[in-house]
Formats: sequence, structure tokens, C-alpha cells
Amino acid sequence: MAAKIPVTVITGFLGSGKTTLIRHQLQNNQGRRIAVLVNEFGEIGIDGELLRSCQVCDEDGVETPANIVELTNGCLCCTVQEEFLPTMQELLKRRDQIDCILIETSGLALPKPLVQAFRWQEIRTGATVDGVITVVDCEAVSTGKLAADLNALEAQRKADPNLDHESPIEELFEDQLACADLVLLTKTDQVDASMQTQVRERIQQELRTGVKIIPCQDGKLNPDVLLGFNAAVEENLDARPSHHDTEEDHDHDDQIISVPVIAQQAFEPQQLIQVLKQLMAEEEIYRIKGFVNVVNKPMRMVLQGVGDRIETFYDRPWQASETRETRLVLIGRALDQAKIVAALNP
Repeated sequence: MAAKIPVTVITGFLGSGKTTLIRHQLQNNQGRRIAVLVNEFGEIGIDGELLRSCQVCDEDGVETPANIVELTNGCLCCTVQEEFLPTMQELLKRRDQIDCILIETSGLALPKPLVQAFRWQEIRTGATVDGVITVVDCEAVSTGKLAADLNALEAQRKADPNLDHESPIEELFEDQLACADLVLLTKTDQVDASMQTQVRERIQQELRTGVKIIPCQDGKLNPDVLLGFNAAVEENLDARPSHHDTEEDHDHDDQIISVPVIAQQAFEPQQLIQVLKQLMAEEEIYRIKGFVNVVNKPMRMVLQGVGDRIETFYDRPWQASETRETRLVLIGRALDQAKIVAALNP
């Protein structure tokens, strides 16, 4: 019988840098064969494509997107019985082809219910949770908001049945820290040394003894630091207390929706950002992510927005086999889909 596959759970609020971290791990895998499970919210698999663009290949040099599994119907922790179990069972059939698995939870997911799934008999014989990594936006915590847009996260948390309680954002933040084996502090370049110290002290109060906090700029972290905790987390969950250990399930908030937009024309980046910021001012938009076809540019532009902050970068050239088009997903409450589509397809 092959050894159990080590699984690393990467959690943290939306916009903290989880996908960037995983991309770096895939691009610098040091020969490791890594399978990735991505928790998506939206009809266009943006995060999955961002990871695929890393050009992770098998021994024959052929891209293997099947190693990247997208879960597209909500938070991972509340859909595990529908999608997570069969997905893991399929991966476990390929145990001899996989060295480790990375699971990126949604920005709203509680890590503990996911870890508990590794106690199921169908999974526990083939996989174990090697460690839980919590990614924290240092700049957001320094302002007391915990996330780039606290109001947006407060509303979006209603899409997760595990988060319907008083002071949900603070408690979710504490739960993500309480379950952590390592905390990665991102966006540290946005705050001074004194504020970094204050943020570290705030975080340290929620951590178990021995859990380290380390800075992580642009997702650049040696895999030897991220992997290999051998914590068997599922066997020792009592040492990781949660605010939600005794909570019952609740209903989802059906007003949290995603609006996918596909536009054929090319955009000037600043003009597009201006349109998006106008929409963000008029609509209750929590997150924007996607790819942009830029005028006279051979490279594909990645666009990500959280709160009132929009960031862009170019990830790779457009391929001859793909259609040059702009594909965005906007996530928010009670969005006017027709208005959004019209604004982005003038």
C-alpha cells in the first residue's frame, strides 16, 4: 500500500494572496507532482486558469490540467459531500502519480470542517492533512479591517452556511488562525516596521504555541517551508478550537451571485479600470477577477479587484489556439447583470 498523500490546506480571506502563493509553488515545484483543488465562486474558472497558466507539465512535457480540479458551486466546506469526496476518490486512484495536494479554500471557508472530512473512511486510508497554512493581509489587519473590504466580506460571508453568527468576520479570522500550522503575512511592504510588529502581536494572540508567522511577498516561499509539517491535522482537531464546533447548518444567502462577462473587443487598461470602479461605486460588488484582451498587446492581462482596489499584471502570451477575449467574473449582492454586461460591452 502506498503511503498517504500529504494535503496542505491554504486558507485566508479573499484577496490575501492564496492563489498567488499556489502559483509560485507550481512554478517552483522542485520536481514534486502537485495536484491542486481550487474552490471557485463563479461560472468562469478564473482561479483554475491562473494556476494552469503556470505551465505545469508531466514527464513528457505535456500540460496536465486534469491535475487542477475546480469546484464551482460554492464554499468547499459546505459542498464536500457533493463534490469533495468524489474528487478526492479520483485523485486517490492516482496516488502513485501525486506527491502532494494543495487545497485553496474560498475566502469565506472555515478550515476545520474541511479537515474533518479527512476522517472519512473513504479518504483517511489514502490522504492526510500535512498542515494548514493561513494567509493574512498585513495591510488590511493594520487598518483594523482584517480584509481589504470588511463590509464586502461581512456581506459575502452569508454565502457560507458556517458563518451565520454574531461578529462573523472576527470569529472567522480567529478560526483560520486557530487552525493554522503556519501563518504567512502578505503585503508587508504596505506598512512600516512598527505597524508590522503590532499586526504580528495581534495575530500571535490567536495562535497555538509554536506556530510561526513569516512574511511572504508576492507568494514567493520555498516549498520546503510550506510543505512537510507531517501534522496529521485530522487526528488532533481538539487542539484547534473553533467558534463553530457546535453550530448547526444554516441557509445560504441566494442574493450573493456571480456575473460572468465575456467581451470580444480589446480594452485600454485604464479605461477598463475606470468603468469597473464606476460599477463598484454603483453596485455592491465584492470581488472582480479575470483576464483582459489589451489593445496591441501580445500578453494576456490578469485583473483582480477587492473592495476599491484593482490590481493587474501580464501572465503569459495569448496562445494561437485560443480566442483573444476579455473574461471577467464580478461577485456581489443583488447585482444588476444586464447593467454590468452592457457597461463592459459598449
